[in-house]
Amino acid sequence: MNKESFFPKSIKAALQNNPPGEWIPSVPANAIRLHSGYPAPLLVPSKELKEAVAQLLDEESDLPLHYIGSPRIDKLKEWVRMRQEVRAMPSNDEEILITAGACQAIDLIARIFLDKDAVVVVESPTYMEALEIFQNYTDQIITVPIDQDGLQTEKLAEMLANRKEKGLTKPSFLYTIPTFHNPTGTTMTEERRRHVLELAEEYDFLVLEDDAYGELGFINNPKTIKSLDTEDRVLYVGSLSKVVAPGMRIGWVHATDKFIQALFWFKKDLEHPFAQATMATLLENTDFIGRLEALSKTYQGKCQVMLAALEKYLPEVASWFVPEGGYFVWVKIPGVDTEELLAKATEEGVSFLPGKYFFLDQTEGTEYLRLSFSYESEENILKGIQKLGNVVHSSIK
Repeated sequence: MNKESFFPKSIKAALQNNPPGEWIPSVPANAIRLHSGYPAPLLVPSKELKEAVAQLLDEESDLPLHYIGSPRIDKLKEWVRMRQEVRAMPSNDEEILITAGACQAIDLIARIFLDKDAVVVVESPTYMEALEIFQNYTDQIITVPIDQDGLQTEKLAEMLANRKEKGLTKPSFLYTIPTFHNPTGTTMTEERRRHVLELAEEYDFLVLEDDAYGELGFINNPKTIKSLDTEDRVLYVGSLSKVVAPGMRIGWVHATDKFIQALFWFKKDLEHPFAQATMATLLENTDFIGRLEALSKTYQGKCQVMLAALEKYLPEVASWFVPEGGYFVWVKIPGVDTEELLAKATEEGVSFLPGKYFFLDQTEGTEYLRLSFSYESEENILKGIQKLGNVVHSSIK
């Protein structure tokens, strides 16, 4: 029996892509993990989550263990709406959908807007898991480059005008991470954010705004594209993974009610009611603004240590963007294949992510690498960059 014969053409095509998670490096247990885009272990509220679970079960008994039994599930949605309003994105109940993390949100959006004939525009480079998702639905992916000010909207405008002139299919949506970008750490200027919305109106496409890092600014948090949107063109994706705990898988979509209804139609009950109720209980007892301030202060300190170490230990040919928030520093080392470099680096006890995984055309990323300052201690960041510097110097001699 040919088991693959049971798959429809769309699934067969998707299975020709690289498998999910191929980008995760094999790292020795004692290595300094500068590839890990995870919260700092000491900043994950494990004790508080344990207390939240106990409180939840004490107060609600078996209710949180049913499909949608806990009343706190609705309270979580109310909390999300409150945070959206604080950030100048007011909503009603029909405009918010809680999801199992940002990835489920992105996948649901791709599912309702993309098919094999649909076109999606992404930044180059971009979040590798979003690329994996989009490639499951279409192979018509267009890339637009990023510079130190985020998406180069003038190049986006040129591409859109060129496609219109040639009578080519308009994009279904633009996927962007405008604030503290993954992997580059860059932040799109407000002028470019407004330009994105002008282009979306002119060429009639939607904007998928991924704001996973948007509340982790070192000094301030820029206005979201959604907060500037007056036409309901933006589907905003938020997440608590970077500011509370990724394993809780709590994300959401904020969009016009018609879009939310369609997303809900396909999500059905594919969520985690117990995790949602637990998160709601945790947030009841959390000074969230104080938590954000502590996270930002800690990550700013770690980032400064990493930037100083890069200046000290990497050769002059290397360059990088200076992030204003988030988790990442994006480094370019001309003449070095960073995938080959990773093998040498892990032998020396430090890891990173090769840049190729963040590009649709992976050959564009051979000289780049992504470093994360979020997970390791300041001491280990310094040691890790010193190790990386030694490897880089030996590779370019």
